Parts: sequence; structure tokens; C-alpha cells
Amino acid sequence: MPNRSEPKVITPALLRNWALPVPTGGKETRGTVLVVGGSRVTPGAVLLAGVAALRAGAGVLQLAAAESTAAALSIQVPEALVVGLPETRDGAVAGGRAERLDELVAEADVVTVGPGLHDIDETRAVLHRVLDTAGPRTALVLDAYALGALSHEPDLLTRTDRTAVLTPNLTEARHLLGRDPGDDLDAEATELAERYRAVVSLYGHVASPDGRRWREESGDAGLGTSGSGDVRAGLLAGLLSRGADPEQAACWAAFAHAVSGQRLVPRYGRIGFLARELLDEIPQVLATV
Repeated sequence: MPNRSEPKVITPALLRNWALPVPTGGKETRGTVLVVGGSRVTPGAVLLAGVAALRAGAGVLQLAAAESTAAALSIQVPEALVVGLPETRDGAVAGGRAERLDELVAEADVVTVGPGLHDIDETRAVLHRVLDTAGPRTALVLDAYALGALSHEPDLLTRTDRTAVLTPNLTEARHLLGRDPGDDLDAEATELAERYRAVVSLYGHVASPDGRRWREESGDAGLGTSGSGDVRAGLLAGLLSRGADPEQAACWAAFAHAVSGQRLVPRYGRIGFLARELLDEIPQVLATV
């Protein structure tokens, strides 16, 4: 078992001493983020994650979602390449028939899987396709139903030496753990990181498989709103794309997510702001640490 450190509180001072990479040159130097997700009834999750990745500094954004939503997404996110994927009768992405995904995955620097997916069997097929096609240096961010799919095959990530970050909420943590999480989320994040050999960001509690741990303490109840997790997953992907290591990206993303919410409180109160309103706050939070 790795030696577990005491969790460090994520503060501006800690982050200033752990500065994010600042790529120079064109958009290619800030990497390509591919978000795979969405369904006929949940296309907004892909939009939120994708725009968050751009706000965090990704150079190129690609969205792969259910084909019935592709036209609307391309209008809503004109900065992105949008590819429609085959879907099932009920509007879920049909992972087994998503051959168009292979080329996108092979060319991406970071692949985020999960936002808006809703069929567990098809999500498993998507996840297998991504893992089979991604290059050895491609980073993965697994969120939402992708975590449920992973819980059915816990050795999927441990078979490879691949950079991966898991972003569960408490329900998804329950599936990954096989039991209800306890009150000590530092310990639960640590167990997940060791079990899945991935960096884990669980409600601001970040753990690395080597035993290092961090905790973001400024998040408030307002972040518990629909779509907020999609923003966090995309934010993390954008930071990975511009060159942050997984632990660094997870810590910076937890902080930027929380502080973006704080910045909205004077306008909307502690509860009532929307996930999409977090997006415009991200660049300023990252710039003023």
C-alpha cells in the first residue's frame, strides 16, 4: 500500500507554487480535448464540459454526441468540431456502432467520457472503444455513466499504464466502491485512487494512487446544481490539455470550480446560480490565483 500523506489544503499559495503550464504558439500547443457524451435528451452536458475545457485553456475542442443533437450543438458551440454518433432507439449513443469516434480519439490529447451518456451497456462499449483507440499518451477524464461502466469492469484502467482522472459524485462513488461512502471523503477518494490506479477528485477531495492527497475547502452548496459536475470534468480536461499533470489539474480544477461559484454568490445568493454561469468565471479565477 502506498504511504498516504496528510491532505494538503488547496489554497492560492499552494497553487502559485504549482503554477500551470503556459503554452506558447498556436492552438495546437494547448492540445485537443474530445468530449464524448450526450444523448437525445441530455445534449447540454457535452456543451457544458466542452466550453469549460476551452475556458480552462484547451486549444482545440471536439464534441462527439448523439447524432440527433449534433446540429444544435454545432450552433451553440461554434468553436468546436461536432461529430454526430449513431444512437439507439431511445437516443443513447450506440457505442458498438460508433466507428466515427475512432479517428477523433486517436488524434486527441485528452478524452473526456461520460457527460450526458445514459445507457450503461452502450457506455461500456464507448469506453472500450476509447481505451482501444487512444494513444499511449492520451489522458482520460471519466465522469458520470463512464464511472458506472468502470465499476462493472474495475480492471479496465489497471491493465494499462494510462493517465486517468475520475470525477465521481457520491452516487458514482458508491458504484465504484461497491458500498455507500462514509463521511471521510479523503479516505474514500484515497481508496478509489488506489483501487483504480487513477487520480480521483471527489467533491474537492483529490487523491493520487501514490498516496498524495489534497482538499479544497471553499466549495459551497450552490455547486450542487444540475450540470455543475459536467463543468468540473471539462475544466479538468482543459487543464490537462494545456500540459498540467493529473494531480495538478485535479487540484486547480477543484479550486477554480469552487471559487467560480463563490464569485456568483453576490449576484445570485449561495443557491440559485446555474452551471452555465460558472463558465464565464473560470478564466478570471485561473488568472488571479
